[in-house]
Parts: sequence; C-alpha cells; structure tokens
Amino acid sequence: MSDDEAIRLAKRVAAQVACSRAEAERYIAGGWVSVDGKVVEDPATRVTPAQEVALLPGATAVEPPPVTILLHKPPGFQAGGAEGQDALACVRADTLVRAGAGEQQFLKRHLARLTLATPLETNASGLVVYTQDFRVVRRLVEDSASVEQEFVVEVSGQVAEGGLALLNRGLTFQGRVMAPLKASWQSENRLRFAGKAIRPGQIEHMCRAVGLGVTSIKRIRIGRVPMASLPQGQWRYLQAFERF
Repeated sequence: MSDDEAIRLAKRVAAQVACSRAEAERYIAGGWVSVDGKVVEDPATRVTPAQEVALLPGATAVEPPPVTILLHKPPGFQAGGAEGQDALACVRADTLVRAGAGEQQFLKRHLARLTLATPLETNASGLVVYTQDFRVVRRLVEDSASVEQEFVVEVSGQVAEGGLALLNRGLTFQGRVMAPLKASWQSENRLRFAGKAIRPGQIEHMCRAVGLGVTSIKRIRIGRVPMASLPQGQWRYLQAFERF
C-alpha cells in the first residue's frame, strides 16, 4: 500500500463516523479512537485504507476534562526541590491504580501543562498533587493557608523538656513565625503533625529545634483527601466526588 494513500486520522474518523473534523479531533484527543487495535491520540497521525480504525465503546466528542493526579512519591524523587529525579517519572500507565471499571483512561495529554500544587522534600515520601485544573490550583496553591496537611514523622533522639508544647504552639522558620500545629506522639519514635501552610523543610526544622533528628517524613493527607492505601511509586486520578 503506497504512503501516498495515507490520510490524516481525523479525516478518516470524520468520514467513517459522519461527523465534523473538529468532532473527530475531539474523539481522538479523548482516547476514543484505535488504529489496528491500539489507541492513538494524535489527530495528525496518517493511516492507510488497509488499517482498521475504530471508535471505542462509550466514545464522546466532548473536550476531555482537566485531570488531577495523586501520587505516592517515593523518597529520593524531587517534587519541587532542586535535586533528584522528577517525581513525574513515576506517573505512567503501568503505575496507575484504577478505582474501578469505566474510570478515566491514561492519556499522554494528562502529562501536559501540569502544576505541582503540593511540593514535598526530596527525601520525604507521601502524597503529592499535580493538576491541570485551575480550581485545584486555586484551592491548594492560592488558598493553601486554609488546607490542612497531615504527616507521620519518624524521629530519633531525646525531645527537649516542653518540646511537644513548643511544636504545638509554633516556632519560627525562615524568619517567620509559623502557625500553630497539632503535634502528638503516635509511638516512642513517631510523631504526627497536622497543620496548614506547611512548607518544605519546616517539619525537620521544628524537630531539630526541640532536640530531635528526623529519620523519615511521610505526608498522608492533604485537606480531605487521604493517601490511604495508595502504594509507594503509584498514582491515581482524583475522582469527581473528591474535594480537598
């Protein structure tokens, strides 16, 4: 079959489905079109008459909505820091945890124009949010002072007398007085922190100020969204009913 007979996928879909070229492009961009059994997302892909082009069940020509990604970042990956491999390298089709049938399928376009809404230290692990949705950016970035975060911190050493009260009352960090946090012991070497507008480096600084060394930091909740059982290095989409 000559390459001269190949045409743009959008043109083929428009003719096959009897829709406009714009609608065909939205079908393709939404991940609803397969070529020889494989989903193709680029409307400019060229196909020959011999290739099988199919519209998948449930296809819709509406513009795909913006997505929000919840990642359980492993330690050593950077999410807002200067060093380490980008944590977005963990966001792949094979690391997606699906909530159930009919959930949003992974598309390459979901990795475009993402905003890191919740930075986290490179040596820390836990919940990190990337989003294409301006409403989530407004909530987690612009209104971060109203969103509580929760951390579990493994520590070593002996806490100074009155240290827990100091952690709860608030200390200074980078020349600014920090808002009071809720700090409590979970076990002999584990502290739980819950607070708003917590910045990278803040918890480790606070622990040092009361005589404690930090072994590990894990963020387990942002607002009303917990990390729950999401495995380390894996991710999922924020569901339509979830709100931070």
